[in-house]
Amino acid sequence: VMFGFSDKGNLNLITQALEAVGHKMEVIPDPSTVHFHLPGDLSVLVHREYDDFVTELVNKFPHEKEGILKFYGTCWKIFNSLNSLELKSLEEPLYLFGQFFQKPLECLTLAYYLPQNAGDIARKFIKDQQLLSFIDAECFIVSTVNALQTPMINASMVLCDRHFGGINYPVGGVGGIAMSLADGLVDKGSEIRYKANVTNVILENGKAVGVRLSNGKEFFAKTVISNATRWDTFGKLLKVEELPEEEKNFQKNYVKAPSFLSIHMGVKASVLPADTDCHHFVLEDDWANLEKPYGSIFLSIPTVLDPSLAPEGHHILHIFTTAGIEDWEGLSRKDYEKKKELVATEIIKRLEKKLFPGLQDSIVLKEVGSPKTHRRFLARNDGTYGPMPRGKPKGLLAMPFNTTSIDGLYCVGDSCFPGQGVIAVAFSGIMCAHRVAADIGLEQRSPVLDAGLLGLLRWLRTLA
Repeated sequence: VMFGFSDKGNLNLITQALEAVGHKMEVIPDPSTVHFHLPGDLSVLVHREYDDFVTELVNKFPHEKEGILKFYGTCWKIFNSLNSLELKSLEEPLYLFGQFFQKPLECLTLAYYLPQNAGDIARKFIKDQQLLSFIDAECFIVSTVNALQTPMINASMVLCDRHFGGINYPVGGVGGIAMSLADGLVDKGSEIRYKANVTNVILENGKAVGVRLSNGKEFFAKTVISNATRWDTFGKLLKVEELPEEEKNFQKNYVKAPSFLSIHMGVKASVLPADTDCHHFVLEDDWANLEKPYGSIFLSIPTVLDPSLAPEGHHILHIFTTAGIEDWEGLSRKDYEKKKELVATEIIKRLEKKLFPGLQDSIVLKEVGSPKTHRRFLARNDGTYGPMPRGKPKGLLAMPFNTTSIDGLYCVGDSCFPGQGVIAVAFSGIMCAHRVAADIGLEQRSPVLDAGLLGLLRWLRTLA
């Protein structure tokens, strides 16, 4: 589900990033974001048009019409505030003060909702437990946790941009995003080293000055930016005697979200009805299974939008479900492969029963990846897909930002503010770039304001 590809507003961050390096991708608008198949035979299609989505939801829960309009209306209030601002680093004081003086109401709106979670807001307006469970499922797709643990700002970004900018699929597949960015960076004079496994961040007098590769080569720079998770950055790449206080707080407030079991399949097109939607979320029998390993199933069928991805008469299915790496450790190669096949077969049977009769017999190609696969190929601690609050968080206040306690070292990605998801990670990248530019003198900054604001941020995070 690709956010950030629209041609309007300020949250089209992938479009902006590609433009910055002189590239543009052809995209296909998705008429829907996801089709939910939920307990109690609840079926909800999230239409591209907001009014169509609300109409469908109100038809399913007519007694909660007012609550639905108020909850999603609050999401729009937050989204519109975000979308009105020029998105740069929240750690850069001159930018923040400039935005506040230009858009004081919008900034105050965001400040008000910064410590709040989507579930608490939903419960102010909605009483129906099934509808609240549906909002849990909406947030689970965003953050792999329920609405009570999902920051309201994160939820609002996703629940509204899908209707504002819409979901747009890049022709040729999502891998083209990385390739286009890489080509654009090289065009602008950058150099990208592939198969260059970083094993250490090099420190001199407590400052990050470069990186060391697994082959022994060293590269030195004014700044080091780590896109590894915070656990990998401070647990593996950085050799320090004691974990910095900020990282201790992060690990106290957040745990690693689970990884996924992924199934990539090629199937005969005849097994799918002609009106099949691209994205599906399946939770069959019990809402309590939402966050359990293998409990819910995500399904994307990119060939519904872009038939060129598969041979004629075939579709691609990408099926995935949450899974912890501990469930896959300690197995022999034979037992590991056998377990992958058994778990994948069970998931395929569930989809066959719920959505596509005859699915198993239609398979012409199948590859299965476990959390160990994600760890190996993505170099992420335990194959995790980002941080998950250990308890009930105070919105986004406990999430670390791009700067770290190590001079010259920055972090970026889903374990930094504002967290998981395409929009959030792109936002993290934009913020980090702006902050680094300010620190090396390419942007104006105020050291006095800087010290005061960082102190305020640290104090707020301590409260969180």
